[in-house]
Amino acid sequence: MGELSSQEPLLLKKENEFNYLKKIPLLVSSTIKGIMWVIFIAWAAFFFVLPTEFGRELQHKTIRATNGTLFGTTGSTFLLFSFPVFMIAFLGIIRLVLSGEDEPQVKKTAKGPKFRLWTFPVLVDGPFGVVTATEMIGVILFSVYIVWAVIMYTIQNVDLLSLFDAHGMKEKSALLLELTGLRFGFIGLICLAFLFLPVARGSVLLRAIDIPFEHATRYHVWLGHLTMALFTLHGLFYVIGWAMRGRLVEELVDWKNVGVANLPGVISLAAGLLMWVTSLPGLRRKNFELFFYTHQLYVVFVVFLVLHVGDFIFMMAGAGIFLFMLDRFLRFFQSRKTVDILSATCFPCGTVELVISKPANLDYNALGWIFLQIRELSWLQWHPFSVSSSPLDGKQHLAILIKVLGDWTEKLKGNILNLSVEQSETEPLLQHNRKITASVEGPYGHESPYHLTYENLILVAGGIGISPFLAILSDILHHINDGKPCLSRNILIVWAIKNSDELPLLDTVDMEAICPLFSDKLNLELQTFVTRESQPPLEEGKTPKAMQPSISPGFKGCRMSGLVGTGNIVWSGLYVVVSTIGLVITTASLNIFYVNPFNVYYWWYKGLLLIGCMAASILIFGGLVIALWHLWERKTSSKEEPEDDTKKVDILQHQNEASLPKSFGEARFVNNIRYGQRPDFQEIFGSHAKSWGSVDIGVIVCGPPTLQTSVAKECRRQNLQRRGHQAIFHFNSHSFDL
Repeated sequence: MGELSSQEPLLLKKENEFNYLKKIPLLVSSTIKGIMWVIFIAWAAFFFVLPTEFGRELQHKTIRATNGTLFGTTGSTFLLFSFPVFMIAFLGIIRLVLSGEDEPQVKKTAKGPKFRLWTFPVLVDGPFGVVTATEMIGVILFSVYIVWAVIMYTIQNVDLLSLFDAHGMKEKSALLLELTGLRFGFIGLICLAFLFLPVARGSVLLRAIDIPFEHATRYHVWLGHLTMALFTLHGLFYVIGWAMRGRLVEELVDWKNVGVANLPGVISLAAGLLMWVTSLPGLRRKNFELFFYTHQLYVVFVVFLVLHVGDFIFMMAGAGIFLFMLDRFLRFFQSRKTVDILSATCFPCGTVELVISKPANLDYNALGWIFLQIRELSWLQWHPFSVSSSPLDGKQHLAILIKVLGDWTEKLKGNILNLSVEQSETEPLLQHNRKITASVEGPYGHESPYHLTYENLILVAGGIGISPFLAILSDILHHINDGKPCLSRNILIVWAIKNSDELPLLDTVDMEAICPLFSDKLNLELQTFVTRESQPPLEEGKTPKAMQPSISPGFKGCRMSGLVGTGNIVWSGLYVVVSTIGLVITTASLNIFYVNPFNVYYWWYKGLLLIGCMAASILIFGGLVIALWHLWERKTSSKEEPEDDTKKVDILQHQNEASLPKSFGEARFVNNIRYGQRPDFQEIFGSHAKSWGSVDIGVIVCGPPTLQTSVAKECRRQNLQRRGHQAIFHFNSHSFDL
């Protein structure tokens, strides 16, 4: 006994000696992150110096260096404008692979609270919505670049006038307008290089820098307005200049073989304007379907843009467009698979809970999103929903809550209720053909579960915005119960609802079942504000009951496809790398065997060949990786522990029981329900800042823009009025608003 005891410190010492091996990937990951930042800063700096004499000379030297080579001028444009994006993406893949499946870094530091630029709201009102300090820096840099480029190019245009044989003020004015239009088009292409990056939902690039798609979508909207404003000025200045020269119609229909072809540019701009107008907030909210369908014109916009400018100019924005095409192709494969809905529950408040089957090897975040299509309702409509379950609730399913608000959700609820009636009236032997299926894209969202890194959390929800917080709460309880890394110890949920019939949504999380006696380890408080009821219902104490769920007893294991950019990082990384190498091989082969031997020099035709090479490389090389990925997924799924019918029924029953209401008295936490009131965030935040002390408080809000604005404004006010050792509020938004 004594001998064994004497060996224990030695064993522990050996274990500690090898702990440094675990730190090696972290060190390499940090180094790679630093290199990514250096490349990005150098790339951005190049854009700033481009309007200067030094920038033009650098560009000309690169063109001269590649002139006469296999890739020619297109290769030089690729090296300057697109190659840095691919380099950042490749390094991001390596970094994510090294990170692997490690638990998030949630170590508690002894230092006091600190401000963070990405969680400090600077602007809370205005057209941009809530803007953090980091986002504000990005907006300022873009604005400074636009102003700087316009000023520098205007000076150059005035100097260039002397080189043209222009007679008379009218001729010079027309020429100056055309040169100005040319510069606006060039600046627009710089913005276009960024435009498609945020909408590649499963892009490894977004994963590497941990920007969730709901945030990236905002950046796409901002960039879209800026890009189309510049392209509109580009076209407008040319139209005015041509009209002054009396050659408007002739120039509009002109299609040059060598040089910029005008007619494709007109078509591209028309498609862009249609997308831009229908995406304006007022029109988009009134008629979302019009916005959605017209936005599919991006194909026309891109194809005719490449016909307009040719291959080497188009390559300025080629990297972002190629990464978007990769993501779109992968999403197409994932969405083709029909997925079983394990159970569907209708709540009296007009909310539907769906439990969807997924493979065990497809991981997701409690702050994740999915896009859902139900073909029985519409073949074209896809709707985003945040998950309401934790990935630790079960490896083979996830849940979402859907608020019944429009036609699509009304039809969904009607189908579920009809199916429930049919199942109750049909003989058991005939029920196996009754089920609901869907197509799913995702999951998307944050790469790391940042909610676990806050010891103190305030979750603010409006209505159905409680959905992601149910997932967060379940995730935290699982981590505490399983002894996994999790700092969260104080949680306040502020929930504003219209009517008390929404209260049963809280019961979709069985806290005692997840973590028995959780109140000993977690201080949980809930403040519910029922805004449209001045007092409790007459039958106080009786919680509204959820309708019985409609279960799909014919479940045959049709799960979500794991072919998604946010899935297995090795396969998604290979997909990007192999497809990019395929693009180089395809373009080189085309130049060797066709373009150079046959002296193909038409700009628009070479542009068409380039976009064809992009598509071919994705279809051939990317398609090969997808096929192998699919085979690997099937092989991995077949090795999962098989579940007999009894076990499947038990799983469904457990999910359904969690969806049925339980008494609030059974829950061991403070639940203050206030009728006829709205949250007073100044009082709520102030009181908890005093009680929690000098700490970092993570604030996550999910709800309408007005709620986000109110919460962000209070976070900013509390931080600016902070005195000495007081709490710092970190604002985080989990809202997807199109």
